[in-house]
Amino acid sequence: MPRAGMTDTAPDPVEGWLRRALDAPGSGTSDWELNPAPAQAAPRPPREAGVLIAVVRQAGRAEVILTKRSPLLKHHPGQIAFPGGKVEPEDEGPVAAALREAEEEIGLPRGLPQVLGTLPQHVTVTGFRITPVLALLEGPFEGRPEPGEVAEIFTVPLAHLADPANYRIDGRRWQGAMRRYVVVPWGPNYIWGATARMLKGLAERMDRCR
Repeated sequence: MPRAGMTDTAPDPVEGWLRRALDAPGSGTSDWELNPAPAQAAPRPPREAGVLIAVVRQAGRAEVILTKRSPLLKHHPGQIAFPGGKVEPEDEGPVAAALREAEEEIGLPRGLPQVLGTLPQHVTVTGFRITPVLALLEGPFEGRPEPGEVAEIFTVPLAHLADPANYRIDGRRWQGAMRRYVVVPWGPNYIWGATARMLKGLAERMDRCR
């Protein structure tokens, strides 16, 4: 029997770790961090967007849900991404946008994830200011990919993504110049760019809060 004033529910180590990471100091990030920004890089204010970093717990494991974008999409075909997208007029901010897009893209009901908070924003070279929304989800979760946008839904262990040693810097030529970017590979999946940079920001915070 628990003593007076105590509960019989043990603290959730995963949730506690994530909440400490959210409270850790840190600033926003940008695609320009590793590359010089041209004078014409920001002709207009960035468009607001929200993405969902959903940590799903199933079979004793904590994993992060990611998607592989459809190869038929005009923008970023075949890339690895979080569920999410731009803030529409009907959305009450980036959190609502992330939850709505997750429902549309992978069939995740909006009321199912437990939203813990948001991480600092990331500004992309394509003109978006993205708010990462961190949430917990009790599994099992069987995703339903939206055929026009998502080719595949998969998960990556949180332990892998929370280790800064698993991240590296790669580069390729883009618009006539060499650009560098963050990468965190997982098996056959090449997670890079803004998605990897936001994950690295979370990993750095979680590493400080171990």
